[in-house]
Amino acid sequence: MIDRFSRALRSVFLPAMLSAAALTAPVATGAANATATAPNAQGFGVRLVASARKQTWLPVIYNPAYAKIDYPMGDVPWYFGVCTDVVVRAYRQHGIDLQALVHRARVGTGDTNIDHRRVPVLKKYLARYGTSLPVTANGADYRPGDIVTYYLPEGRSSKTHIAFVSDRKNAEGVPLIIHNIGFGVKEEDWLFGSKITGHYRFGAELEAKPKS
Repeated sequence: MIDRFSRALRSVFLPAMLSAAALTAPVATGAANATATAPNAQGFGVRLVASARKQTWLPVIYNPAYAKIDYPMGDVPWYFGVCTDVVVRAYRQHGIDLQALVHRARVGTGDTNIDHRRVPVLKKYLARYGTSLPVTANGADYRPGDIVTYYLPEGRSSKTHIAFVSDRKNAEGVPLIIHNIGFGVKEEDWLFGSKITGHYRFGAELEAKPKS
């Protein structure tokens, strides 16, 4: 079934697939766990947002089904994804493999197929190894590349959600977010769209350095 679906998508979205090869190909993994407090953290956040934004160019179908994937650097097919995949894929463009980091930190169940794709597990990891920031109703407190977690009382497939804070803002100066809440990867005016349960900054010190 998946093979037939993949062939159908390939015939319709071949240009997008060529883009996906470049946008989702992982970079070599960086160093061990570290807190994102480096001086270049703000610049890293903007670069992270740029990587997440590229995912909005692809026709990703929201599919929360469990799937067996490679380890490390494993991923579901590019045309499938959930909110956590937006985060995982963006970080991999900077040499940071959350699948491996989450597994090594032992913050999940030990299942490398799914732990890093679960919001509660990522939230636990970010709280432990990232910088936990205040949850406020002031958009100015949220910087590009920050990660925000949510509680969705009306959520069908999940009551939890995760998103990136964008470097773009609405007319009132409130940052947009980049996320997949069920309709593909979108950049939207939704920072305060539901109850925020966590606000984190992570990864600047782990970013893979370009080869000279």
